[in-house]
Amino acid sequence: MAPIRFEHTYAGLPERFYARIHPEQVPAPQLIRVNEALAAQLGLDMDWLTSADGVAMLSGQCLPESAEPIAMAYAGHQFGGLSPQLGDGRAHLIGEMLDKDGVRFDLHLKGSGRTPYSRRGDGKAALGPVLREYIVSEAFAALGIPGTRTLAATLTGESVQRETALPGAVLARVAQSHVRVGTFQYFAIRDDQEGITALADYVIDRHYPELLEAENKYLALFEAIAMRQAGLIAQWMGVGFIHGVMNTDNMQVAGETIDFGPCAFMDRFHPEKVFSSIDAMGRYAWNRQANMAQWNLARLAEALLPLMHAEQQKAIAAAEAVLGEFSDAFDAHYMRIFSAKLGLAGNRAGDGDGDNGAFIKDTLSTMADGEVDFTLFFRRLTALAGGEGDSISVVRLFKHREQAQGWLEGWQQLRSATDKVIRGMRHSNPVYIPRNHRVEQAIVAAHDGNFAPFHALVELLAHPFEEQAGCEHYELSPETHEEVLETFCGT
Repeated sequence: MAPIRFEHTYAGLPERFYARIHPEQVPAPQLIRVNEALAAQLGLDMDWLTSADGVAMLSGQCLPESAEPIAMAYAGHQFGGLSPQLGDGRAHLIGEMLDKDGVRFDLHLKGSGRTPYSRRGDGKAALGPVLREYIVSEAFAALGIPGTRTLAATLTGESVQRETALPGAVLARVAQSHVRVGTFQYFAIRDDQEGITALADYVIDRHYPELLEAENKYLALFEAIAMRQAGLIAQWMGVGFIHGVMNTDNMQVAGETIDFGPCAFMDRFHPEKVFSSIDAMGRYAWNRQANMAQWNLARLAEALLPLMHAEQQKAIAAAEAVLGEFSDAFDAHYMRIFSAKLGLAGNRAGDGDGDNGAFIKDTLSTMADGEVDFTLFFRRLTALAGGEGDSISVVRLFKHREQAQGWLEGWQQLRSATDKVIRGMRHSNPVYIPRNHRVEQAIVAAHDGNFAPFHALVELLAHPFEEQAGCEHYELSPETHEEVLETFCGT
């Protein structure tokens, strides 16, 4: 008997919210890795998870009696174009469980087969995207950035056809929610006001119970979602992360990063950097992510307007006010994060010598001109501030060293040398990130049956702020022949 008991609050909603369907069978499931720390937090027994029965569950082959697998319905704007029906086309929500702190989490299998929402897809996942999501999602957890987590990855023993035949795999991921902006859009498109109300009430009950007594709980819900997104996007930008597919179906209402597809961390900094092979127009470039989050939130507001106020114009005015608050909140988070990264005291954004905002803007411009490695720059600056490095190691990162020297002199005048600020720099500037070429190397090796680089990278990234002996090569920028300039969705 499985030592796990699933609950099903989402499956308690009306059946038009989802389709009941079991994962597809695969020929030879084989465990790649189980996340031991996450399993412990969820109160799951590792011996059982790694047993034949556990692997059968993690790959969707044999589910506990308490499981009620469903595929969730949703819509979404994809690169600005509205798709009225998307949904879980290659994923199954198996059920919900409470962790040791009483927090409710979904267990979701990705790559587990066709559903009624698959359209022309095969419902499968290739090994590469599964490993990428495992690596990046767990790196996010260690960096302290909210996101879905990976419980396990399994091989399926079959091939999936993309440009070529690739090994198939299933990702078992955990999240506080799989409700998206696109879930609300799904019902709004169909003018299903009962559905929108039921979904909004569900999200409040599960994720924002403090709003139950609010004077206007639906407006308060919109504001709460917006505020979480403001902080999340600023955190992405603070580590040079580019999501790549910030469609409304990939914005989750609980404030967690979801769907690590063609995502990437920048090496050489440029504010307009794009990696996704399908983002030809740069819609979701690094420096556009806050604007696009606000755009997505406006689509959420459109769905919620009838609940916010009986008079449409008053509802629109209230929603617009929240969207303005989003901008202010994002700016405040962004200023705080980059002030900490640079070791600047306070969070000042006014005119004059104490203008952190102007200095941050100048810093990023200088970094872009100098084609500087984003992570190395901030880490070497941290070493310099803490007396563990020298200015030469910073200046050498820049293509234009005279410009860099001038910037460094300005930084020395503005920075704070207090122990608290230096500790803040160390906790804001990671030593290790999932560099694209290292992720790609791990995937290539796994395709040849060698999972050692994947395991090593996952273990390294569990401690991103600590220098680890013998791992200095993981800190470095890629050589020219190692650079990964484009990333792919995997579907």
